[in-house]
Amino acid sequence: MNDAIRSWEDAVAYALTLPDTILSTSYGKPAVKVGSNGQTFLYTGHEDKSSFGIAIDLDTVEILKETDPDTFWQTPHYEGWPAVLIRFDSPDPERVRAMIERSRDWSAAKKPVRPRKKK
Repeated sequence: MNDAIRSWEDAVAYALTLPDTILSTSYGKPAVKVGSNGQTFLYTGHEDKSSFGIAIDLDTVEILKETDPDTFWQTPHYEGWPAVLIRFDSPDPERVRAMIERSRDWSAAKKPVRPRKKK
């Protein structure tokens, strides 16, 4: 599978091929979550015309930004958080898919999301 991820729809289509994933929302915007624990791992972010975001550990965020800043980046909004933006149409779609998979696995290992208390 060498096709580039050119849109949010492409990113979602790939993410939903991974085990135990569901299309949902996060902060009122479309997102893909791990169904067993409700953790968001792929989301539209604020830069949805050019990129999508994934949840990933901080060490990986730094490595990705250093090794391929044209694909993996952050705005000040995401700095210091376990999240990185991925530009659409990366020249290395296999690495992008690998990072989506890694994000899913990293998120799946987290504790389940606790439901919010209703007021």
